[in-house]
Amino acid sequence: MPADAPAPPATDEDDPGGRTARQIIVVVLVAAAVPLLYLASTPHDFFDLKIYMSAMRWWADGNPLYDYAQPDPVQQELFFTYPPFTALLLRPFAGLRIGVTVVLFTALTVLALLVTTWWLVSSVADRYGVSRWFAAGLAVPLVFAVESTRETIVFGQINMLLVVLVLADLLFAVPRNSRWAGVGIGLATALKLYPGIFIVYLLATRRWRAALVSSATAAGATLLAAAIAPSDSWRFWTHELWLTDRVGRPDYTGNQSLFGLLSRFTTPEKPNQVLWLVLAVAIAAYGLWRAARAARAGDEVAGLTLTGLVAVLVSPITWTHHAYWFIPAVVVLVDAALRPTGPAAGAGARRRRIALLSLAALVTAVIVYGVVSYYDWGRAFDRTNAPGEFLLRNLYVLFALLLLFVLPIRSKSPDPGTAVEVPKHEPSIRQ
Repeated sequence: MPADAPAPPATDEDDPGGRTARQIIVVVLVAAAVPLLYLASTPHDFFDLKIYMSAMRWWADGNPLYDYAQPDPVQQELFFTYPPFTALLLRPFAGLRIGVTVVLFTALTVLALLVTTWWLVSSVADRYGVSRWFAAGLAVPLVFAVESTRETIVFGQINMLLVVLVLADLLFAVPRNSRWAGVGIGLATALKLYPGIFIVYLLATRRWRAALVSSATAAGATLLAAAIAPSDSWRFWTHELWLTDRVGRPDYTGNQSLFGLLSRFTTPEKPNQVLWLVLAVAIAAYGLWRAARAARAGDEVAGLTLTGLVAVLVSPITWTHHAYWFIPAVVVLVDAALRPTGPAAGAGARRRRIALLSLAALVTAVIVYGVVSYYDWGRAFDRTNAPGEFLLRNLYVLFALLLLFVLPIRSKSPDPGTAVEVPKHEPSIRQ
């Protein structure tokens, strides 16, 4: 090289210490904003967890489990609404001080969030040669910033236990044909009914054995609870299960389901049941069809995400802490946007990449801002009239519907040298 030739530009490989320092700074800056979100949002003081523990003490004293009720300024009266199998798991906590229970539940929720976020981002990080620790360090604060996470933690909800069981099944056990495939989904269904949609997903993807195992596991756990608490089990399955008013008012803004959206138009009357049922069946059929297509393409994360979004929409009650499934949706959007398409793709690929990244950023902003943390529009239980109010009170419903149509289905092993063909019958934003 001539003496006066310019030196080659420095790269990250020449300065790994500097790259690590920059990554740490980025992670620290992102993480520093999270406590502010918790301080600014509505405090709940582990309200739901305290209801669980009060109900368990009531039950331990010999009272009927589903007779427990306590007044509430928003919902009038709150009850214990989980299946008896969940009560069996919660009952040992009734003997602990509430402070100890709060610490245990919060620690387990944090652990579940760390584990599930690692599962979602590690393969994406590997694909682009990014450190798994940096990817997780960036993703974890964002996951903790999301309203569904905040509500899960500050209410003391058990939602993340269900997410761990479902993700462990669908990301590891089911694709690898493990003998345990289906057990996690079955347990989650016995604990809370809405994960049962993932049994339907197993049937839609023709994973017959896993569907059978999950159904048998849910039935076994339910029968175990019935053997231990027969009267409470009989009452729950024959009566309490069908009383949706026990769960809470469907027109409250915190209910981000399709039924909640319709209820906010018809308050104080209930929406037309036939209309809701027709829409719910159509949404479930289309969403599960797309989820099955994703599974056949090898995109397990997109498949479980689409199924989770179906559950958000068709369940009569979907509280904000149930809306976890927007988190893997953002992971899918970002990964699909970053995948190489090759030089032949041209301007269309660039526009698609911009559209996907923009949608990922918009979804992230929506789920961080949320629907009840900063402006609780539901306290008055008024009808939804103005367009702006309609948007703010139904953000999750609208974005779940949007993602059901446009969430990309990624090929299992993309070829960096070729563009991915978009089927003519699919919207152009999909891969």
